[in-house]
Order: sequence, then structure tokens, then C-alpha cells
Amino acid sequence: MEEYLITAVDYLRLVVEAIGAAIVGFGAVASASRYVLTLVGLREDSNTEIRLYLGRFLALGLEFQIGADILSTAVAPTFDDVLLLGAIVVIRTVLNYFLSKELDRERQQVTPEHDALRG
Repeated sequence: MEEYLITAVDYLRLVVEAIGAAIVGFGAVASASRYVLTLVGLREDSNTEIRLYLGRFLALGLEFQIGADILSTAVAPTFDDVLLLGAIVVIRTVLNYFLSKELDRERQQVTPEHDALRG
């Protein structure tokens, strides 16, 4: 029975990891598309707005990757597995924290620009 559980959790981890990668990939393609459309004049997004758009996808993708890492040690982890998970979660959480801070800072910059254009 334990073998089935281990196999099921491993497949679930792969699915969650793939979802995270797909989110980041989709965000990169969508952001690149917005950038190109801005370059040719079909959209009027600033670089900051495009970075914010991409940043939301990166933050969400990182959350899924952390979830996949947690699943990888969910069934019968060794001490080394737990240490590795801790290191990975700390690194990804720090990345996500600073990404969120940067997104908040840039969001505050974009809001006054929009208000000035509308006013």
C-alpha cells in the first residue's frame, strides 16, 4: 500500500511542478507579446507595467514550485531530504519575498503615472 502512496505523491509532485513551470512559461510568452505589441505601437504598456505583469506569473509559479518541493518529501523523508527541502524553501521564499516587494514598489510607481494621465 505504501508503494502506491509513494507513486501517487510522486505523480502529484510532477503535476504540480509542471503547473508551476507552465505558469512561468505562459507569463514569459504573454509578457514578451505585450512588449512586442508595445514596440510596434499596438499597445501602450510601460516597461514597469510589463514587469509587473510578468512578476505576477513568476510569483505564482514559485508558489507551485515550493508546493512540489514539499510534496517530494511528504512520504517517508530522510533527514537529508528535509534539510534539502528547507534550503530550497528558504531560497524560493526569499526570492518570492523580494519579488513581491519589487512588484509592490513598481505598482506604486505605475498608479501615480496612470492618475496623471487620466487627470
